[in-house]
Amino acid sequence: MSELAVGDKAPDFDLPRDGGTSVRLSDEAGKFVVLYFYPKDDTSGCTSEALAFSALVDDFDKAGATVIGMSPDPVRRHDTFVKKHGLSVRLASDEEKSTLEAYGVWKEKSMYGRKYMGVERTTLLIDPHGTIVRIWPKVKVPGHAEAVLEAVQAEAE
Repeated sequence: MSELAVGDKAPDFDLPRDGGTSVRLSDEAGKFVVLYFYPKDDTSGCTSEALAFSALVDDFDKAGATVIGMSPDPVRRHDTFVKKHGLSVRLASDEEKSTLEAYGVWKEKSMYGRKYMGVERTTLLIDPHGTIVRIWPKVKVPGHAEAVLEAVQAEAE
């Protein structure tokens, strides 16, 4: 899958999520959607990112945006992650990796010279019409949720 770009239509998805329900991008039509992709539940960077987005969820709501995190972890792991850390963002499970591939975030990575496939931490801002308006590739977690909130507020004006 080629990289998505600003101006592209965000691929729809319908995936299981924490709490035993599902999440569908098309159900969010009319709202901004912050869709953030992360590698793995309960690792230090992913926990920091989920906590930062959760801390700002009311501010995102006020700006007319919903926040959805997505990883290849199974729903049961999401449930444990949410409960352990008191998260308030919705977490979608893409064990098949079809949505991760559609968004171009399932990539070859390298650590200590070993190559493997994994999620490249990426965030997208999708407008109320389903168009990608901002992309943050290779996210560094500190200050990221705040920067995304500022972008949502600027787009919403």
